[in-house]
Amino acid sequence: MVPAVRFSHLGLYVRDPARMERFYTGFLGFVVSDRGALGPTQLVFLSRDPREHHQIVLASGRPAEARFTTVNQISLRVDDLAALRSFAARAPEHGATDIQPVTHGNALSVYLRDPEENRLELFIDTPWYVDQPLREPLNLSLSDAELWKAVEAQARALPGFRPVEEWRREFAARLAAT
Repeated sequence: MVPAVRFSHLGLYVRDPARMERFYTGFLGFVVSDRGALGPTQLVFLSRDPREHHQIVLASGRPAEARFTTVNQISLRVDDLAALRSFAARAPEHGATDIQPVTHGNALSVYLRDPEENRLELFIDTPWYVDQPLREPLNLSLSDAELWKAVEAQARALPGFRPVEEWRREFAARLAAT
């Protein structure tokens, strides 16, 4: 039996800790919980949860020539469609690039790149499950009703469509069996 684990935080090597701190605090609302040096590495600890000392730590030392990160994406759940739209609209003024609203059928997401090209996903869950992977453009300019109607119609036509609660029960049974 493998003991339980729960995700707590991640660390990113960055070139410009001050710029990245401004992005993560100004755009995403993280608060600096601590900062300091560990040897030559400058660290900035960020959190939005008083139960977590830090959810993201920014560490100086990313080489200037590094154009690729092994972190595929940082995914952050938001409360609702209004929040998703707000982040999509505000992203450019905070230095984010490559802003792409998409549906995965089981989630509505806005992907973007932070000022050092790390990919972020801001998302909300839908009440459906569809087989993954799936990534289709999402038109955030539609009204809420139009958007949800279009996303549901698209999801219903996809393989594996079912209520997410049904999928969760099935997956819980699989987990219990391991």
